Formats: sequence, structure tokens, C-alpha cells
Amino acid sequence: MTTEPSVSASTSGPCLIVQVSGNMDYADAPFFRHRLAQEVTQGHPFVVLDLSAVAFVDSSGLNALLWAWRRAESVGTLLVLACVPPKLQRMLAMTQVDTVLQVYGTTAQAEAELTSTRGA
Repeated sequence: MTTEPSVSASTSGPCLIVQVSGNMDYADAPFFRHRLAQEVTQGHPFVVLDLSAVAFVDSSGLNALLWAWRRAESVGTLLVLACVPPKLQRMLAMTQVDTVLQVYGTTAQAEAELTSTRGA
């Protein structure tokens, strides 16, 4: 996995799939906040963050995820997580962030759930 921060996006129906990679840490949190803000405010009803290529997350990275979730909510977009690495899953559980952010095993599961139960 690369540790260089990057964010790329593609559209799949009503969902915007955002691939996040690199370290989500103190040094790169401002980059992620800026890029995620650009993505979640594009007008898609659903944004799925694919975190499969994230190498490391510290509290600043976790804060960037929560900030993106709040920003998405403010514009009427539902942001969810998919492909969350095991260490980040443990962090989400320990901090109880997994009670706020919806987490899916794969982007396909997230898309299927979002489009079937919430309409598009």
C-alpha cells in the first residue's frame, strides 16, 4: 500500500465511490479534509468511502472522516465507509464511531444496501 495521500472518485448510479489511499494522519489530515469536502458536496445522494488502500489512521485521520461525514450531512448526502482495514475497524469500535458511521464490507454491499433501502 502506498503511503502517499490520494483521493479519486467514480460514479456508480446514485453513488459516488471515493477511493482513499495513503496514511490518514496528522500530516495528511488537511489534504483529506480538503479533498473529501470537494467530493461530498458534488450533489450525489450517497458517498461510499473505499478505505481498502488506507495504510494507517491516527486520531487526526479519524477526525477527518467524521468531519467529512458531518459535511456530507450538511448538504443532504449520506456518507458511509466500505472496505475498512481491520486496525481501523478496531479504532472505530473502540471510539464508538461505528455507531455513527455506517460500515460495509465491500463497496458493492454498500451500493446495494443504499440503493435498495433508501431509493435513488
